Amino acid sequence: MTRVLVVEDDTQLVRALVINLRARQYGVDAAPDGTTALRLTEARQPDVVILDLGLPDMDGIEVLRLLRGRTRAPVLVLTARRASAEKVVALDAGADDYITKPFGMNELLARLRAAVRRTQPVPAGRETAVIATDGFTVDLAAKKVTRDGRDVRLTPTEWQLLEILIRHPGRLITQRQLLLDVWGPSHGTKTNYLRVYMAQLRRKLETDPSRPRHLVTEPGMGYRFDN
Repeated sequence: MTRVLVVEDDTQLVRALVINLRARQYGVDAAPDGTTALRLTEARQPDVVILDLGLPDMDGIEVLRLLRGRTRAPVLVLTARRASAEKVVALDAGADDYITKPFGMNELLARLRAAVRRTQPVPAGRETAVIATDGFTVDLAAKKVTRDGRDVRLTPTEWQLLEILIRHPGRLITQRQLLLDVWGPSHGTKTNYLRVYMAQLRRKLETDPSRPRHLVTEPGMGYRFDN
């Protein structure tokens, strides 16, 4: 049974989440504040955390950072904060997804399922080294990309960006994280680098670069790979 920790001080919302999650065979623990959430994380070892940022005893971002020192479980931030800057802060602090209130229960459950899938180990002997889309194929082991049966030449920087996104399918990778991973600490704010290289990747890989299906932009936040 997948165990979910709900960290939320709105009792009506907690009740709705608990009912919906238990109806779908999830185990659920609930914490009304950050202190309780950290204690339950140590005691219960949840598989997924749903975290509100507006908690009564401490800021949710601080709770998120403390959680990251205690668990590798995916954290889905659930909050009324809508500003892009707030989302970037949460994602940089270790959130795996960001859902704003009000939200649809079906959307939250779908994102929860996706987060769980990303943490499931691949069976022995079935490691995925080749990722195929309807437009191109990436061989991670051989560091090779093909499109329409032909090799696509990528620069080392283009390959690094693509590999990071490919290895985290469906997950939003922030601009800052990509800049740090590819160019280093001195380039953490140079988002123009990303725009240039992502445009080049799309021209090489996407069927319609102006409307990318696989290398997707989340405006003001970052990029994700959708298969």
